[in-house]
Amino acid sequence: MIIDFHTHIFPPAIIQGRAAHLAQDSTLAALFADPRAPMATAEELIAAMDEAGVDMAVTLGIGWTNPELARRANDYLLESAARYPRRLAPFCSVNPSWGDQALREVERCARLGARGVGELHPDTQGFDLSSQEVMGPFMDAERSLKLILLTHSSEPVGHQYPGKGSITPPALMKFVERYQDVPIVCAHWGGGLPFYNLMPEVHTALKNVYFDTAASPFLYRASIFSTVPRLARPGSILFGSDYPLVKPGRIIRQIRAASISEEEKEAILGGNAMKLLGIVEDAEGNG
Repeated sequence: MIIDFHTHIFPPAIIQGRAAHLAQDSTLAALFADPRAPMATAEELIAAMDEAGVDMAVTLGIGWTNPELARRANDYLLESAARYPRRLAPFCSVNPSWGDQALREVERCARLGARGVGELHPDTQGFDLSSQEVMGPFMDAERSLKLILLTHSSEPVGHQYPGKGSITPPALMKFVERYQDVPIVCAHWGGGLPFYNLMPEVHTALKNVYFDTAASPFLYRASIFSTVPRLARPGSILFGSDYPLVKPGRIIRQIRAASISEEEKEAILGGNAMKLLGIVEDAEGNG
């Protein structure tokens, strides 16, 4: 089973009214001000999955800053998953700095089938990932609802790109050390955090942390798929494309070509995600 753990879909009305919505949401403006930045509907995602042989996709929000847009987008993620229950696993998007409003929205979405929260974008959402006042109640809700958290991550070096931000390995380490009992997915290879897994204290802190491969071709050479599996905790790497920015087939081909065992390839492509999501295949291989 192949699971794309990092995709984004949008309500058609938001796609069609993109220009009008840019002034309403800081994250949308940071990531999609360029009209060439691709946006996709659930149906377009399903078509891309079928083309690449992807069985299931985790659908994420973008770290909205406007509560109304966040709720509309969350509703679309949940409704799309209801239309494609075997194909889409929805997360929901909130801003932790909304306080009780964020907690109510997370609880609402969890009741309707959300599997996690994400993608967080602390920079554009304007909150401090290390703030106990902001993140403490939020992570308590994640824990009690048994949700997964997925956060944007960035490299401390290299080229700039829209939304890169400051959530680099030092910031992530402080965060994951504090909340080791909540499964946390650090997008985009965690900004390089798994490279430090040879350090004993980092290895201990990353016991419940996962890394997705979203947008990998824009960040690293393909040899990263042969390198990080030798450094990261077994079972911690999740195939993610960042569709529609990257088509899933492009990253699947890089994984298939990696100098790792076939067992490791299958784990990255879907096995690790199945365990994290609690998916059990039936006799016919359906999740």
